[in-house]
Amino acid sequence: MNHIDSAKLRREGLRWLILLALNNARPIGAHESVVLSAANSIYPDATPLELRREIDYLANRDLVKIRKDPSGPWFADLTRFGTDVAEYSVDCEPGIARPAKYW
Repeated sequence: MNHIDSAKLRREGLRWLILLALNNARPIGAHESVVLSAANSIYPDATPLELRREIDYLANRDLVKIRKDPSGPWFADLTRFGTDVAEYSVDCEPGIARPAKYW
């Protein structure tokens, strides 16, 4: 019996999408609303809380830096290691749905 964990696939896919959005926002990073707009292009029902949860996960893995504005919004940017993962310069550990490099 083949069981697909769709919640896990979604989390991991969202993490990869966040890395790509922040890679395109370099060198200044991006406000969470911009990243959420990118996430909504693939996951139309993605919520701000879900996005923050995955950005926090990526920050705990030292892939993303978060600046939390005292008034509420978050601002995120890639670390050097996050950039290397987004650019396929280093291996990607499990937890992020980075597609295999085919080129």
